[in-house]
Amino acid sequence: MARFTKSQCQPCAVRAQCTTTRDAGRNVGFPPRELLELQIRNRAEQQEPAWHKRYAVRSGIEGTICEFAHGHGMRHCRYRGQAKTQLQHGLTAIAVNIERLSRQPPGESTPPRPPTAFQGHLDRQVIRRLRSWRSVS
Repeated sequence: MARFTKSQCQPCAVRAQCTTTRDAGRNVGFPPRELLELQIRNRAEQQEPAWHKRYAVRSGIEGTICEFAHGHGMRHCRYRGQAKTQLQHGLTAIAVNIERLSRQPPGESTPPRPPTAFQGHLDRQVIRRLRSWRSVS
């Protein structure tokens, strides 16, 4: 970590490129070489289309989790004990599903979702899916 005082930063000609604060100096962190190389490699990987495709699934899941945490107060349970907490989570999930279905226009069905990776594996292995699983035709 390199720390620069206000008196060192104020006269600098390129200060605006470094920091926007007017009251303090600048602190610059230098991570260990291994961590820096890992960050560079991960940031390069994030520019590839395959990474965006994998992340699209994750972003949908994260959106749902965010909705539960912030929109329905699921960070704190109203009850004590695992059974009551599990019941609260289940009932909240049911309520969210009903709310999502109620926003759908009448008579309009949702487009079929693509099969999951597990369902795709079963299809490639010619293993029949259970009828309860969603299917794509």
